[in-house]
Amino acid sequence: MGPAATSLALLCLCSLGVCVPMGTGSAAPPQAYEPEVKRTRGDVPDILPEPEAEPTSPVSDFENSYNYVLSRLASMDLAIHKLNVGHYTLDVKVSQLMDRLSRMDAKVGELEDSIREVYQHSKDNRKEIGRLEGCEKGQRIGYKCYLVYNSLEDYAGASRKCIERGGRMAMPRDRKEQEALADYVKNFFHPGNWPVWLGVNDLRSEGLYLFDDGTRVTYFQWRKHFLSSQPDGGRRENCVAMSSDDGDWWDHYCDRTMNYMCEFDDRVAL
Repeated sequence: MGPAATSLALLCLCSLGVCVPMGTGSAAPPQAYEPEVKRTRGDVPDILPEPEAEPTSPVSDFENSYNYVLSRLASMDLAIHKLNVGHYTLDVKVSQLMDRLSRMDAKVGELEDSIREVYQHSKDNRKEIGRLEGCEKGQRIGYKCYLVYNSLEDYAGASRKCIERGGRMAMPRDRKEQEALADYVKNFFHPGNWPVWLGVNDLRSEGLYLFDDGTRVTYFQWRKHFLSSQPDGGRRENCVAMSSDDGDWWDHYCDRTMNYMCEFDDRVAL
């Protein structure tokens, strides 16, 4: 084939979409035809081009850092403002709470005063009831009333019980009172024989006997017997009890428990 014919054939192939490169040597084999896919507007290409890096300068970096610091300072200022508002609110609430506590403390003080007043009235009522009971159930002797309590107490407990009832432990001051009390105690425990605490002791000084009210004892009714004369306890036995069978006095250990006798003022006789 001549050169003209070859050129014409190549033009025909290129018009059909198949182009054969021309060379000085033999012709290369024709490539397979691949139809071109037309992309519609808006389609994303398979490979996006990388954005070009914007040029930076030292001035722009400084401005960015400065703006960042300013934004952080603004955030800190806002946080501090919120803390101040919270602190003020808390201070107001604490002030209100302290005011309420102060008012409550005043009310508690008033309540405590009322409780003490009621307690004092209760003590006074118990004393008056005890005195009335002593004179109603006990023995009247002169201007005083005496009542034996058939319950066991040590000396200190018996003294406390008598005071709570508005009286004091029985303190026979002369022979007349002693004989009247001996008869009363004997009849109370008949036919038994039980010791009964009297308000007499030498706790302050050995051998110096005092009544429970602190006055000195001038009359004694010690048991006299050749086998067991009283008092015989020395420093160990410092509290005095009356024997119910004959009314004689015995010294005993103060922590021993026994019955006791209280005396009360007879206001009716007064």
